[in-house]
Amino acid sequence: MTEAKQRTPSQNRALHLLFSELAQELTNAGLDMRKTLKPSIDIPWSGATVKEYLWKPVMKAQLNKESTTEMTTKEIDQVFDTINLHLSTKFGISVQFPSIDELMLKEAKYE
Repeated sequence: MTEAKQRTPSQNRALHLLFSELAQELTNAGLDMRKTLKPSIDIPWSGATVKEYLWKPVMKAQLNKESTTEMTTKEIDQVFDTINLHLSTKFGISVQFPSIDELMLKEAKYE
């Protein structure tokens, strides 16, 4: 069995860009956190809330890991696929995992 590789810094940046992009798509679709998770109060999405309330619970259930820093490259794909399938089936929301080109454009924008 080959040892799984730890995610790279570029993959880490792509993961957090994904959180932000998914938050924007959910918000644009009118799917605030209340409509997606809790029915009692309107709460807008952010990259941080996508990570805490979508990504981490799926990661914990699927991989039994507590932190995104523990994830391998393959595991990132597994959790992404699970979340993307759920959101596309239930809410019609789907995003692509950010490419290296998107990361470079985003980073250049903030320099």
